[in-house]
Amino acid sequence: MDAIADRALRPEAAPERTPVPPFDLVIFGAGGDLALRKLFPALAQRNREGVLPEESRILAIVRKPEDLEGLPKQVANRLNEEGLAAEQVAAFLRRLTVVQADALKPETFGALKTALGDTDRVRSFYLSTPPELFIPICQNLAKADILTPTSRVILEKPLGHNLASAREINDAVAAILPESRTYRIDHYLGKETVQNLLVLRFANTLFERSWSSRDIDNVQITVAETVGLESRAGYYDKAGHMRDMVQNHLMQLLTLFAIEPPNMLEAGAVRDEKIKVLKALRPIVGPDVQRYTVRGQYGPGQMDGQRVRGYTDELGYASNTETFVAIRCEIDNWRWAGVPIYLRTGKRMAQRYSEIAVTFKPVPHSIFGGGSCDRLDANRLVIRLQPNDGVQLQLMMKVPGSGRLKVVPRQLDLRYSTAFDERTPDAYERLLTDVIRGDQTLFMHRDEVEQAWAWVDPIIAGWQEYSLHPHRYTAGSWGPSQAIGLIEREGRSWADPDLI
Repeated sequence: MDAIADRALRPEAAPERTPVPPFDLVIFGAGGDLALRKLFPALAQRNREGVLPEESRILAIVRKPEDLEGLPKQVANRLNEEGLAAEQVAAFLRRLTVVQADALKPETFGALKTALGDTDRVRSFYLSTPPELFIPICQNLAKADILTPTSRVILEKPLGHNLASAREINDAVAAILPESRTYRIDHYLGKETVQNLLVLRFANTLFERSWSSRDIDNVQITVAETVGLESRAGYYDKAGHMRDMVQNHLMQLLTLFAIEPPNMLEAGAVRDEKIKVLKALRPIVGPDVQRYTVRGQYGPGQMDGQRVRGYTDELGYASNTETFVAIRCEIDNWRWAGVPIYLRTGKRMAQRYSEIAVTFKPVPHSIFGGGSCDRLDANRLVIRLQPNDGVQLQLMMKVPGSGRLKVVPRQLDLRYSTAFDERTPDAYERLLTDVIRGDQTLFMHRDEVEQAWAWVDPIIAGWQEYSLHPHRYTAGSWGPSQAIGLIEREGRSWADPDLI
């Protein structure tokens, strides 16, 4: 009994981590925005926590000679901004080796081969570059005899710009590395709340039994950004929001929300179920794009008390590229038939947040009449990915008091920041170490990527065929009015982001 009491009084143990084997991580595009803003800080945090083995190294590939000395200074400045102590920054920089090489010049890969040396450590190559460089980098790694039996390649999104280009990349990479050593990364899958989707559903009888068209009225997936173009104008104007956000981030959130229970929490089993969802998505083709999709582009507006420019003003020229997309879609399978799923994502919106809002069907009959409540609001489950990560469940509750019975909606609120003492790691912290461990559960199979493109491509083609120009919306708003009409014509409304 004393042992039981003692165990109960002890603070909760830190979560156990699967060991990370010794490795060399090579980052192509090391001077780019993603590497400086996300990759290096994520690795530095893992280093600070003692997760990275002592002999492991990070090799940063740069093209310009001046970056050989300049990049470590940039990395140090970024880590200082992240709040790391001086000794932690210095410890990380000791792991960093900067190598000059050009992705398009195979003769320059000799320097990388020399830097890597002859070791049996796991080699991972992160391609933080435009997708058109994926094939030449992989081919040049093979030509230089740099790839080993344990080498892995990490491909950053977007994987191509349509189905044909995605297949071309996948085929070329598959000729060099097998699928088991190819990691297609979508950082949304590394977010703690996204991973918790699986736990919420498959570890709680309460939700799994009601997770179907029998009890759910509609689902809304929103990824709203407040930023504009920033430094991505060249890429973004060619891609647009459909390719940049819907084809990857929103498709992945949709599949994880809607999958059937896999027989085990293992990469192949989870991926198989996700692919089934993508194949069951009802196609939106031809004139249907006019009814079920909305394109938008932000104009000038006010954000945080500051006047901001419109999209074309930021670009400096006219463009029909969409910065906002809303879609009404359905999954044609036994579980989800008849449930509308609304997708919404855009730049320069009123707030920055990402969430999945599940609205359940109302009670079939209310017994609370006589002025006790104006209406019984439907139960709503909100899974907030960012910011204020957490889960909220809206229920109808009685107002305390002995007078007239009054019923109002109230929220059960679970925030990660208050429910757990542990620091919530950045998504890349989890994903980078998963690659080194050889765990592909949170990465995309080539079939997932290609099936997502197969659904998105006809929508993009329909916009071109029917000349659906983007609707203008004011920066700092919730998008064009047509997006509100998309959902309100069916008697529904977008979930209020201020509820969580």
